[in-house]
Amino acid sequence: MCYRHPDRETGVRCTRCERPICPECMVSASVGFQCPDCVRGGSGTGHAPTASQPRTMAGGTVTADPRLVTKILIGINIAVFIAVQAKSSLLNDLVLIGQWPPKPYQTTMGVTQGEWYRFVTSMFTHQQFWHIGFNMLSLWWIGGPLEAALGRVRYLTLYFVSGLAGGALTYLLAGPSTASLGASGAIFGLFGATAVLMRRLNYDMRPIFVLLAINLAFTFGFKDIAWEAHIGGLVAGVITGYAMVHAPREKRALVQYGTCALVLAVSVVLVLVRTAQLG
Repeated sequence: MCYRHPDRETGVRCTRCERPICPECMVSASVGFQCPDCVRGGSGTGHAPTASQPRTMAGGTVTADPRLVTKILIGINIAVFIAVQAKSSLLNDLVLIGQWPPKPYQTTMGVTQGEWYRFVTSMFTHQQFWHIGFNMLSLWWIGGPLEAALGRVRYLTLYFVSGLAGGALTYLLAGPSTASLGASGAIFGLFGATAVLMRRLNYDMRPIFVLLAINLAFTFGFKDIAWEAHIGGLVAGVITGYAMVHAPREKRALVQYGTCALVLAVSVVLVLVRTAQLG
């Protein structure tokens, strides 16, 4: 168990004091990981103050509230859900849709009309109570520990990259007049990144595989579920997550954010191709 968080199991120990530490407490060192206490108590080396600042294993800053971004994301989703319930017509302006009305009618709304903002708004939009309930529970269970392991900025980047990639694949493969909504693409990206992180830490992979298998069974076992968003988000999450936890320390930021930019660039290309097809 982690010496700072007794409720969390861990298989990693500080290379200086050998106390067990969880992903939230792990600070990358030249060899292995150190705990925040050893980092803060290290002897002076003449380095800048930030050199001894506690860091997550991905290079992010260790914060007092490692779930803050997750809480904000949940809050935004709930706020949008309440707004949609209060004014149902708002849904039409937020969902991801290629073009509406369908041909041969004159298109008046959709991505083909330049409404690219729908790739973002649809990530925070839900219509049914069960949909937002399931997504927010998944976000809390998976997102919190992942945010602690990556740091706020990297975690938020992973979330948006996965969600946008899922939206791009949905736009490419789904019918142009099929509406899509929900945070599922981003959450599947968190699933993928969590699997990569657990493999990196040599944790038991069976729980995440079982959870992922159950979610994929729901994805392909029920109608009216945008499987394209789930698969697109999952693939983007695995790729981005791998870069986050395996980037070499000396080029960490370049590899991490460069990979994110590459995934986003591919997503943009998919969107441009589909828009040209529908034009």
